[in-house]
Amino acid sequence: MKGLTISLLLLLTTMISCQQKKGEDKVMYSPDTLMLSKAFETFKEPRLSQRRFNHQVIEPLILKRKDSPLFQVSTLGHSVQKRTLYQLHYGKGSKKVMLWSQMHGNESTATMALFDLLNFLEGENDSYDSIRNLLNEKTSLFFLPMINPDGAEIFNRRNALDIDLNRDARATASPESKILKAAAEANKPDFGFNLHDQHIYYNVPGTGNPATISFLAPAYNYEKDINDVRGRAMQLIVGMNQLLQHYIPNGVAKYDDTHEPRGFGDNFQKWGASTVLIESGGYKGDPEKQYIRKLNFMILLNALIEIAKGSYEQYHRDDYQAIPENASKLCDLLIKNITAERDSVTYPVDLAIKRDEITAPDSVFYVRGRIDDVGDLKESFGYQELDAKGLTFMKGKLYPTPYNTVDELNSSKVMDLLRQGYFAIQLRNIAANRHYSLPVLLSGNGLIYGNSPTLGSQANFFLAKDGQPVYAIVNGYLIDLAKSPDEEFRNYIHP
Repeated sequence: MKGLTISLLLLLTTMISCQQKKGEDKVMYSPDTLMLSKAFETFKEPRLSQRRFNHQVIEPLILKRKDSPLFQVSTLGHSVQKRTLYQLHYGKGSKKVMLWSQMHGNESTATMALFDLLNFLEGENDSYDSIRNLLNEKTSLFFLPMINPDGAEIFNRRNALDIDLNRDARATASPESKILKAAAEANKPDFGFNLHDQHIYYNVPGTGNPATISFLAPAYNYEKDINDVRGRAMQLIVGMNQLLQHYIPNGVAKYDDTHEPRGFGDNFQKWGASTVLIESGGYKGDPEKQYIRKLNFMILLNALIEIAKGSYEQYHRDDYQAIPENASKLCDLLIKNITAERDSVTYPVDLAIKRDEITAPDSVFYVRGRIDDVGDLKESFGYQELDAKGLTFMKGKLYPTPYNTVDELNSSKVMDLLRQGYFAIQLRNIAANRHYSLPVLLSGNGLIYGNSPTLGSQANFFLAKDGQPVYAIVNGYLIDLAKSPDEEFRNYIHP
């Protein structure tokens, strides 16, 4: 391919106790947060270290427990594409608890935590034996760790029929939905944990804090009535929230509880299981959600202990209502007070930039930054923020001399080109099927960058002072051109 124009994204990449209620005749319990934290570090499943994994990865972790005296492993059925849905049963107690994860194939944080819990339950002859004995005697736990394996195969929200399984409880059009409903009918759980991920742009209202964990005690009717079943879910959430405040203070929110008649959480609540929806959001510096995985492990284990003891009854439902509702005012990069010009009009503007994950056909993913919002964004927040007062929006230029291959460039050359205001180069030869460890943006029709910020356009531009680039925004990442290449580029390299 001759004369092909590619962006200088070449060398940059995608790369991020408990207060007790007094004066009440109830079982009192305060979580040992240090114990919970150490338990996670001890029993974390090492084969799950990134949030993108598929059914083929977790199936051996399930099947190896078939001969365990602690678990009953059963096949519940098969997905559209004939992948097996499993259930692992632990314990002989009267309090039945169902925990199901990854109804949405690209929401895997809690799935990792469930395997950490399975490892914990298998431990022996250590300081946690009293907890295991408690759970074994008082509870029966039913783990369903991946409800949507077909979606997980391509890290996609919906299943192979393009159906959102969490909107299929009523129709049960998908085999996976039929399986989950049948499991509920067979297990008759007293408690349910519906485990999901939410997008990382939810924030705690009025703050730049991500809503790292969000909860919901789903409503079982349009009136949002609170009976004992739903009330118990609220009490469990209050306990989990109090634990989380030790680790992510002011980092917890809840969902609006408008009734969704198609949702599994709403229907589990209606069927008599006190159901808690847990959504894992974002946390700065945790792109693979390993810290959020730890939080899931801790709050789930603690909630199971509270169910076994009955100590969740110490919490007040009103404290659930006091948890703030999710806002959506967060972006990856917020740039304020840019000076821009369009149609002879000079104007100040703020830009919110988000970075979308795009899954390639071979399931490798890359990141594409885009301008998500333009205007007065003083009430918005970013994981990274820059006040660009005194700086002007500037588009990039095409470097006039072609290179033979991308291998002729290194980080120092890229930084030199960026400092000169060049955002794209021409290549004489490039393999059509080549995968780069760093992102490459191809353009056969010249530069695709405009003279001013445009809503929805790719986030590739400069911020300049007196016509000289000061910052480069490359694929949505902020590059300080005053720094050395190693300083700036190492944070964008995907391992």
